[in-house]
Amino acid sequence: MTIAPEAASKDETPVPEGHVKLTIDGEEVIAPKGELLIRTAERLGTVIPRFCDHPLLDPAGACRQCLVEVEMNGRPMPKPQASCTMTVADGMVVKTQRTSPVADKAQQGVMELLLINHPLDCPICDKGGECPLQNQAMAHGRAESRFHDRKRTFPKPLPISTQVLLDRERCVLCQRCTRFSDQIAGDPFIELLERGAHQQIGTSETADVLDLASRTTGGTPFQSYFSGNTIQICPVGALTSAQYRFRSRPFDLVSSPSVCEHCSVGCSMRTDFRRGKVMRRLAGDDPEVNEEWLCDKGRFAFRYPGSADRLRTPLVRNADTGELEQASWTEALRAAADGLAKARDGRGAGVLPGGRLTVEDAYAYSKFARVALRTHDVDFRARAHSAEELDFLASHVVGTTPADGVTFRQLEAAPLVLCVAFEPEEEAPVVYLRLRKGARDSDTKVVHIGQWSTPAVRRTFGELLACEPGAEPSAVDGLADGAPDVDELLRAEGSVVLVGERAAEIPGLFSALHRLSERTGAPVAWVPRRAGERGALEAGAVPNLLPGGVPVADAESRAALERTWGLDAGTLPPRPGRDTGAILTAVRNGDLDGLLVGGVELADLPDPELAREALRRCGFVVSLELLHSEVTEYADVVLPIAPVDEKSGTFLNWEGRRREFSVTLDGTGALPDCRVLDTLGVEMDADLFTQTPAAAAGELVRVSGQLTPVKSPGPDVPAAAVVKPGPGEALLATWRQLLDVGALQADEPHLAGTARRVVARISRATATALGTPGTVTVSTGRGAVTLPVEITDLPDGVVWLPGNSPDSTVRNTLGVGHGAVVSIAAGGER
Repeated sequence: MTIAPEAASKDETPVPEGHVKLTIDGEEVIAPKGELLIRTAERLGTVIPRFCDHPLLDPAGACRQCLVEVEMNGRPMPKPQASCTMTVADGMVVKTQRTSPVADKAQQGVMELLLINHPLDCPICDKGGECPLQNQAMAHGRAESRFHDRKRTFPKPLPISTQVLLDRERCVLCQRCTRFSDQIAGDPFIELLERGAHQQIGTSETADVLDLASRTTGGTPFQSYFSGNTIQICPVGALTSAQYRFRSRPFDLVSSPSVCEHCSVGCSMRTDFRRGKVMRRLAGDDPEVNEEWLCDKGRFAFRYPGSADRLRTPLVRNADTGELEQASWTEALRAAADGLAKARDGRGAGVLPGGRLTVEDAYAYSKFARVALRTHDVDFRARAHSAEELDFLASHVVGTTPADGVTFRQLEAAPLVLCVAFEPEEEAPVVYLRLRKGARDSDTKVVHIGQWSTPAVRRTFGELLACEPGAEPSAVDGLADGAPDVDELLRAEGSVVLVGERAAEIPGLFSALHRLSERTGAPVAWVPRRAGERGALEAGAVPNLLPGGVPVADAESRAALERTWGLDAGTLPPRPGRDTGAILTAVRNGDLDGLLVGGVELADLPDPELAREALRRCGFVVSLELLHSEVTEYADVVLPIAPVDEKSGTFLNWEGRRREFSVTLDGTGALPDCRVLDTLGVEMDADLFTQTPAAAAGELVRVSGQLTPVKSPGPDVPAAAVVKPGPGEALLATWRQLLDVGALQADEPHLAGTARRVVARISRATATALGTPGTVTVSTGRGAVTLPVEITDLPDGVVWLPGNSPDSTVRNTLGVGHGAVVSIAAGGER
């Protein structure tokens, strides 16, 4: 009897378009075309052993541990196939180690070969207890070894950087580290050397040390902002951390999910601690943000809370000796309350919270300024800033969320990403990784408006639209004429503009970006450098916006906030307050009597000397700080606060995405800023209701719900004319490198060892005019910086200096910033 085709089709599962049907271990499965066999098996619940496979790396088939039997069109393939490199096909029949003796034997054989030279040092190996090789040897290896000869050994460990140590005899040549460096980071810093039985991983430097015949491409050292990821993805203990090596065993650690505090990305992390001390940080798995990667700053810069400069008890300045002395919390809070109340009732007090705050702490500062000090003189921006920037943030940034703004996934899929005054690898490293991924996998065009072809420009396969520092507004306005292809692509759906904090010191740039967005429809996303800036903006820690992002000048919003906070009508001043620079100027001139300062590094401010003079002259200074700093040297009362690991809270990343975290190290007694400010407010007869981060977060939600959003117009500031440098002068371009002398990198020598070289960059023509010197001295009337010279593609008459690095603290030494005219001369003593 013949079955009609219609009847036969009723018994078959329909295959959607773009999918195929195959059989794995006797079970039919429908999979998307192009999916790897190993992934399809995982979805069925069958875990095929593997070492080289990683979901975020291109297939390699290097370890051969994932062998399976495959049958195509009724014909079995002559030998087992690597399931990590083979894609699914219609009608394919696959047998894994579960149902195939052949696959099982092949996997056992590969495991036996891998273990022939592998050392039996599991009890002392850092990977012991969390090692895929251990687990898979137990599950898929032979019970007994047939190898009785001497194992191959190497001297160990071999330092391939200050952070990463190599134990060569443990390596199984899976190539995860080499593929990560080439594909993800874009730094070909680690490669396979030699061939056959002598093959090993290394760098050009290790090849030279070991006198190997082969060399790595380009001879670049293992010096990358992402090198720590190779340690985490290594499936054996071949790559280990100099910071963590032999400090603990995985089974001795307690793990806590956490969020990175070092930039505005808000990377998911796992913090491992033992006996009240953080041992290491690992990247969390968060596909929406950092996927499975961390930059080295986020991974390794966590020792600062244990620094010798850590503040543990309150300090009050002795009126007789002028010295800071330890005091009880009661005494310190009383002294702080009395001094701030006196300043408030005199000429007033300003608040400088800094940019490292959680949303909850930023809200506490914002509310303390308005309720306890009755002022809008509050500004989190402890860096270069402008009124134009505030207008831009109010019109383009406040209130945006991942649902209606720019996201990491959008960066990957965008036809064009235009980076303006933004160096992604230095300021938000995971943004750089996503840009590189989009350019590599999705043909995203990345265009940078800047001064020279930085590593990020090259590694995102980007195009540089070079301009002089300060001429960025003209470059943006001139896109239609000067780069019509870029201008046209900006109009495509999904195109994005990214702008960094450096734009605040370039008059007219935010206005030019506002006009560009209005003309092309491309959204402009603001990517600040510090983790707390986006949340502080929403919390109202700025002079022109109330919590919830509504304008101070809006009478209805002020009245609604007064009712919500239980204040008398008219309590809140009707006019916006002063920004950071104006607050410090007012203090220096005697127009303000007090300052409340959070985590502010004076070297980051536009004019550090102005800040020092203001602190010296200020009638009363209260500092909420974690570590001793320049601010605490001038403070009358110092109140210690908790680091991220010792409190809970929320960061708001540059997307507007909430990044919540809980307490990692409990029982330390350290208090979050919001708790300290709440208690200080009580001493001043002002109730903040921010006793805990949860209470502060809940109130901010309620407050925001009571206020009606008010659309702010975009900025409209004319661009300043770019000053032409005269003889012996140059225009200064500058921004901070990721690894520098920032306070949160304290006590971490391994991290400092892989910071990028501190050099002055000039064009070849500029170098020729100076006599092709080996060093140059860049100076102003305030000071001078002398550095080695590196020739790059800067515009002529421009010199680039790193902003806050050893021997190059630009703001502190020169007193100027990006776009300033400086003197330049050959030579000089370092």
